[in-house]
Amino acid sequence: MTYQEVLEQARGAMGPYCKACPVCNGLACRNTVPGPGAKGIGTGFIRNYQKWQELCVNMDTICENKPVDTSFTLFGRTVDLPVFAAPVGAMTLHYGDKYNDLAYNDILVAACAEAGIAAFTGDGTDPAVMEGAAAAIAKNGGCGVPTVKPWNLETIRQKMDLVKAADPFAIAMDIDAAGLPFLKGLNPPAGSKTVSELREIIEYVKVPFIIKGIMTVKGAQKALEAGAAGIVVSNHGGRVQDGVPATASVLPAITQAVKGQMVVLVDGGIRTGVDVCKALALGADACILARPYVTAVYGGQAEGVKVLTDKLKGELQDTMAMCGVHSLSEISGDMIFRG
Repeated sequence: MTYQEVLEQARGAMGPYCKACPVCNGLACRNTVPGPGAKGIGTGFIRNYQKWQELCVNMDTICENKPVDTSFTLFGRTVDLPVFAAPVGAMTLHYGDKYNDLAYNDILVAACAEAGIAAFTGDGTDPAVMEGAAAAIAKNGGCGVPTVKPWNLETIRQKMDLVKAADPFAIAMDIDAAGLPFLKGLNPPAGSKTVSELREIIEYVKVPFIIKGIMTVKGAQKALEAGAAGIVVSNHGGRVQDGVPATASVLPAITQAVKGQMVVLVDGGIRTGVDVCKALALGADACILARPYVTAVYGGQAEGVKVLTDKLKGELQDTMAMCGVHSLSEISGDMIFRG
């Protein structure tokens, strides 16, 4: 399959909301929630994408002509490129009846492992969702990052016991999911967590813990204080709060504050290997992509995931070569044009 064929087969297979657009930029779906859009008037998703397009890279081909190495190691797990599939949930609500959460995670985890990367898996109100995700990760040698919602502490402990048994190389919590409607009004309460509550969770887990949903230097410092091994700079794709800045806008200050003390990942509107290179030049260690991998699964299952991953890798390799760098460690801020 080609990437265009993946898009063509995804159209009509993703429910009434997602159009599998040639460019996934938030304009067609805008504020369709349920669906792949963003909260409020839908600008969060659009702003994420547009900010990466405003950034340019500086070419430099006066350099040694040698192969480009895109390999990346996260907490002992080496992948072919600094890209991970992001956690996505409530598949039938947002993307129609073709796949439920269990079927989607089962395809995604195995396909990402086969394609040389790893998937973050989602969570849901149905306990079977996390059970299925843990089973898929265990079946693929721990190649995955189960991502737990900020439930009450007792529920979190139960889910952590389940996912730890799958032996993942890391565990995550999307703390920004506190803004999702189904978490509000639960009894016992779910939602935002204090530094001390996060520290208690992280000490209980005893594996590298990633907090997703960081958008400020202060938030990153609090995650560090809690003992997180990594963060994801993320506004949940604009789906939990309208009027937020793009992740690319806040990334440089966050990486400057905590780089070297914890791993910094970023998501939000990243669509190409060129975007990945820009994110790394702004200080991120790696990127995670949500909506593109949903389209890949719906448009081609495992083959679609491989096609997308190969596309991203090729674009990243080409960009690095044209900017005169041959390993991820050589990517630096002076590769970004700031005119």
